[in-house]
Amino acid sequence: MKNNISFVRKYILNAITCLFVMSFTFLNPIDTFASNDDNHEVEEKIDAGELIFDHILDSYDWHICTWKGKHISVYLPIIVHSEGELYSFSSKNFHHHHPYHTKDKHGNDVIFDIPEEGKYAGKVVRVMDDGTHVKPFDFSITKTVCGIFISCTLLVVIFLLVAKGYRERGEKSPKGIQSLIEPLIIHVRDDIAKPNIGKHYDIYFPYLLTVFFFIFINNLLGLIPFFPFGANVTGNIAVTAVLALFTFFITTFTGKKHYYKDIFNTPGVPWWLKFPLPLMPLVEVVGCFVKPVVLAIRLFANITAGHIVVLGFICMIFILGEMSAMAGGAISVVSLLLAIFVDCLELLVAYIQAYVFTLLSAIYFGAAAKEEHEH
Repeated sequence: MKNNISFVRKYILNAITCLFVMSFTFLNPIDTFASNDDNHEVEEKIDAGELIFDHILDSYDWHICTWKGKHISVYLPIIVHSEGELYSFSSKNFHHHHPYHTKDKHGNDVIFDIPEEGKYAGKVVRVMDDGTHVKPFDFSITKTVCGIFISCTLLVVIFLLVAKGYRERGEKSPKGIQSLIEPLIIHVRDDIAKPNIGKHYDIYFPYLLTVFFFIFINNLLGLIPFFPFGANVTGNIAVTAVLALFTFFITTFTGKKHYYKDIFNTPGVPWWLKFPLPLMPLVEVVGCFVKPVVLAIRLFANITAGHIVVLGFICMIFILGEMSAMAGGAISVVSLLLAIFVDCLELLVAYIQAYVFTLLSAIYFGAAAKEEHEH
């Protein structure tokens, strides 16, 4: 027990440091605006595809709800760099799909817009004088970025509370939030890091601990269907790709000499697979780049699929309800039960995907960190 407490104390600060590094990788300061000025009450048929993709895709605003025909949203800041100038304005300026007009430093008109179709559909573009669209460097605070900010803040608060508990309670048994977090930390250490990395696990453990909690908490928050939660962070391929690149770069830059030797001279493989045609070395090199791609796509696909299934069941109620009130009422019970069942499965998937990503990262680190005599 004493060793576990000292272990948690030792790495809690490292985990917090990693969280800050990851948050600053994704984030910028946030400024929000609320609006409910949509005064048009229009009765429209539900578009299941639009509703689902509106949830799983990123956006420049955060739609909270529709109340009596009025859309209540949090409008996030647009930050773009175009032709040597930085422009910052609220996404509210694109309300009702209107372009945003401003001036550059020379007083010339500058127009930004978000096209609904074409190559840059859903992205901020600059409308040039000839009507063509040019995509600027986009540093905007989107819904996903805002969700990451919220989850990272929550994680830092949790870890600080746990650290405070250890300072106050010393070697006494964990209490409160400590009793929830400590088993997870020990689980990552004893079941993931140590068995797969070996004696050098302590070098990689802060990252493994951080990525596990980051994915786990974002998976859980994504299941809460109301503001300020519900952002599909780990269902965004850009986020999972960045996490996978962290794993790739750590593996690449901390790999021992034998790790690269085994890539180009794979042991236990017949010589004719390595010379004159270097078939196995090519397979190994390609494998180094395929691994992070698989990491990113696996997490992205599993989380996104769960959100689509749940929303699909809910949409069935309204689609059939438009055809017949009786059909809508009949299917509502079945759809709600299925949605609740899938949501319960998603709670399990939230943990499994965090575990799998962390486990595979540990396996890659272990292959790179082992000394030659450990084979």
